[in-house]
Amino acid sequence: MKNKIAIAGLGWLGKPLALQLQHLGYEVKGSVTTVEKATEIQKSGIEAYALELHEHGLIGEASLLLKDVTALIVMIPPGLRRNTGANYVKKMSHLLEAIKDSGVPNCIFISSTSVYSDAQGHVTEKNIPIPENEAGRQVLQVEQLFYNAPFATTIVRFGGLLGGSRQPVRYLAGRENLSGGNAPINLIHREDCIGILTEIVKQQAYGHIFNAVFPEHPTKQTYYSNKAIELGLTPPQYTPDTQLQYKKVDSVNLGQVLGYSFTGEI
Repeated sequence: MKNKIAIAGLGWLGKPLALQLQHLGYEVKGSVTTVEKATEIQKSGIEAYALELHEHGLIGEASLLLKDVTALIVMIPPGLRRNTGANYVKKMSHLLEAIKDSGVPNCIFISSTSVYSDAQGHVTEKNIPIPENEAGRQVLQVEQLFYNAPFATTIVRFGGLLGGSRQPVRYLAGRENLSGGNAPINLIHREDCIGILTEIVKQQAYGHIFNAVFPEHPTKQTYYSNKAIELGLTPPQYTPDTQLQYKKVDSVNLGQVLGYSFTGEI
């Protein structure tokens, strides 16, 4: 069972993380949502299983995914932004029961800075999250379920993700009358996401909470205007901003617990 890691969610972040951990000598397996995707992932040399989470239970090979692993990394997106009425808490509760039954000793749960509200202003891990919408409330509830489970869980709250083909300004370029121009950005590059998760596994830093956001916070208006020009796109236009406070997310624990220094750019 030595150095065997499972990743629930071999997607945009999970797959390159799996390849990085393999490169470092870990035995890695993971899950995707279909048999077809699992077959494709296996061509990369990663043991993969099909697993779907539903409100009524799990469909797929949860027991094989969780068998004989020293740590499980859960990075299954909530899918709550589309206002589908999905119950993320119920879905993840089924996965939690399967983890308990399997005897997995350690877990990393990938969360989000959505657990903090704009009204909280500048926050670190020392601040108790106060979500401002249903999506944030569900994510925080799942955090608490995992953190209080009978195994050691580390919570990682990622900011907005970018890297590879994922650059948020591409969706904003040329748009007008956008709000929140004075809000600080809370972003993180995939390179640092992988770096942080790798360090948690290497240092066996379980039982902690980490905010994972690049430590520089220019305003959205400044950042996206400059990034658009850099990429040859039309800068987005923001309306005058009357809101006085926005959340700015930083980390104390990345430095104090992991000794982590950011390497990626935003």
